Order: sequence, then C-alpha cells, then structure tokens
Amino acid sequence: MTMKNIQIIDGADNCTYSVFAATEEEFSAIFPGETDIEFSEDFFDRVGEERGIEITRPIWQRPVNKKNVEGIHGTLFYQLLDKKRFYPTKRESEMVPLGVDF
Repeated sequence: MTMKNIQIIDGADNCTYSVFAATEEEFSAIFPGETDIEFSEDFFDRVGEERGIEITRPIWQRPVNKKNVEGIHGTLFYQLLDKKRFYPTKRESEMVPLGVDF
C-alpha cells in the first residue's frame, strides 16, 4: 500500500511538527486536487466533523520517525488560520511571503 507523509503543525508553543503516514484515499480526502496545504478548520467544514474524525483517526496511529521520512507530501495546520493568507491556493509552491523583504 502506498503511503503519503503528512506533517502536522499546530498552534501549540510546544508543537513538534510531527509526521504521520496516510493512505492515498485519506490523503486525497484531506488534500483535494493538487493541494498540499490544508487547514483543519477547512477540512472539517468540508467533510463534516464525523467524517473528518473517521478519516484522521487511523492516520494518528501511523506516526513516522522524522529521521526516516522520505518526503513530506502535505502539511496540515491546526489552530493556525492566520497562516491562510500565505497559502491562498493551498499549494506550498505558490506560497506568498507577504511583507517579507529578501
């Protein structure tokens, strides 16, 4: 079974940026189309609370040691809606570095 790695970033001060393995079906439910960024609030609004828990529950049972990660296929933000302004298309490659001077 092909698995995709999802990095979880949440609003906690002690966030560990954990990585979990998701099946193709689970990944597609969280990241529709060509997206690779999602916000938990948007995901649960889209699929509903019950279905969202049904999709994510098995993912939490598959943590991936970051030392063994071979690619991160998507990033799921929890409690960080303020970051949406940087990801208007929900594609990391199209991230907008607002207010950043290089």
